[in-house]
Amino acid sequence: MFKPTFARSLVLALSLAAAAVTAQAEPEQYFPLQSYRVGPYAAGGTGFFGGFIDYMQYVNANGGVNGVKLTWSECETEYVVEKGVECYERLKKGLNGAPAAATNPLSVGIAYATLDRSTADKLPLITINHGRTDSTDGSVFPYAFPLQLNPYSEVSAIVNYIGKQAGGLDKLKGQKIVTLYHGSPYGKETIPVLDLLAKKYGFTVEHVEVPHPGNEQQSQWLNIRRAKPDWVILRGWGVMNPVALKTAQKVGFPANRIIGNIWSNSEDDAAPAGAAAKGFISITTHPSGTQFPVLQGIKKTVVDAGKGNLADPKRFGSVYYNLGVVNGILNVEALRIAQDKFGKKPLTGEQVRWGFENLKLDDARLKSLGALGLVQPLKLSCADHEGGGAVRFQQWDGQKWSVISDWVQADRALLRPIIEESARKYAKEKGITPRDCGKEG
Repeated sequence: MFKPTFARSLVLALSLAAAAVTAQAEPEQYFPLQSYRVGPYAAGGTGFFGGFIDYMQYVNANGGVNGVKLTWSECETEYVVEKGVECYERLKKGLNGAPAAATNPLSVGIAYATLDRSTADKLPLITINHGRTDSTDGSVFPYAFPLQLNPYSEVSAIVNYIGKQAGGLDKLKGQKIVTLYHGSPYGKETIPVLDLLAKKYGFTVEHVEVPHPGNEQQSQWLNIRRAKPDWVILRGWGVMNPVALKTAQKVGFPANRIIGNIWSNSEDDAAPAGAAAKGFISITTHPSGTQFPVLQGIKKTVVDAGKGNLADPKRFGSVYYNLGVVNGILNVEALRIAQDKFGKKPLTGEQVRWGFENLKLDDARLKSLGALGLVQPLKLSCADHEGGGAVRFQQWDGQKWSVISDWVQADRALLRPIIEESARKYAKEKGITPRDCGKEG
C-alpha cells in the first residue's frame, strides 16, 4: 500500500512543479482598468473598454507582445471621481506578480484626481483625446499623456473648420458661436482658449453650461435661440448629447449648425435623438466601421470565437468601440517600443513611460498593424505628449456617420505657448523642476 501511495504523491508533486514552471514561463503585463459600465455614461464606458479588452485579447491570441501576454482586471467607477481614486489605489500594484503598465480611466475628473499619484507611483496616466491640456508638456508632466488630441487642439480644429466654411479665418469676424458645455472640469477646460480664439479672429463666443448629467436643457436652448448664433459647439458627454439634439429641434435650431466635440461623436450620441440628429456634425480622430484589417482580425479571432467583450455585438466597429481599439494599439505599441530598450519581459510603469515618449506611428507601421486610416500618424517626445492634434469631420445621415472632410489640424503653434505657460505655473505651484528635454533619449 505504501509504494502506490508514494508514487501517486510523487507524480502529483512533479505535476504541480511542472505547472509552476509553466506559469513562470508565461510572463504577463498588467493593465488596470478603471472602467464604468453603469450610470449615465455607460455607453461610452462599455464601448471603449470593450474595444480595449478585445484588442488585448487579439494581441494575446497572436502570441502577446514579444511573448509577454497581457492581463487586466476591472474596477467599476461609475464615472465617479472618488471611486476612480479608490480603484486606482486598489489596482496600481499589479496583479499576481504582473506589473502595471499604465492607467486609462477615460475620465477627466479621475485623471485630475490621480495625476499626482500617477507621477509619484511612476505609472503612466493615459488620457486619449482628453485630460489636462498642459499635460501635453512632458517636461512638467512626465507621466501624463493626452494622446492624439488635447482639449485645446479640439476646439482650435473646430474653429479652423468653421473658418473654412466661411471662406477663411478672416471671415469669422462678426460671427457668433455658442459653446454648450458639460458642467464638469472636462466641459470647462476649453473656455479660456475659445475666448482667446474669439479675440484673435473677431467672432463673439458665449458659453452655456449644462449641469450634470444633462437631462434637461430647455432653458439653455431657449437662450441659444434668442442669441441666434451661426454655430453651436456641443461639448457634451453621455445622455447630454441626444437631449441637446432633441431640444435644439424643439426650439428650431438646425442640427447641421451644431458641431459635436470628441465626446459628442458616437452612434450612441446621435441615434437616440432620432430624426432630430439628422445633419448633425461632429469631429473624430478615428472613423467607425469594420473594414480595417485589425478589426477583421479581432472579429475572426475574438468576436466570432464567442469571446467578445461587448454585451451588444451590433456595437462592434462603433465610434466608442473603435476608440478602445485605437487606445489598445497605442498602449501596446508603447509597451513594444519600451521592450526594445529594456528587454522582452514585463516592464515597470517607468519603463513603459519611456515607450510612450518614444512612440512613433507612421503610415508604414500603421499598415503593418492593420490600422492605416483608423489611427492618425503620431510622434511623441519628451516635450510633446499629444503627438497628433488633427481631426476629421463627420455628419450623421440618420443611420450612420459619413466622413465629410480631410484632416483638419489644430493651430499647435498658437497653442504651444499657452500650454507651456500653464505647465510652468503648475510646476511652480507643485515645486516641480521641469526636465531638460534636450537631454532626454
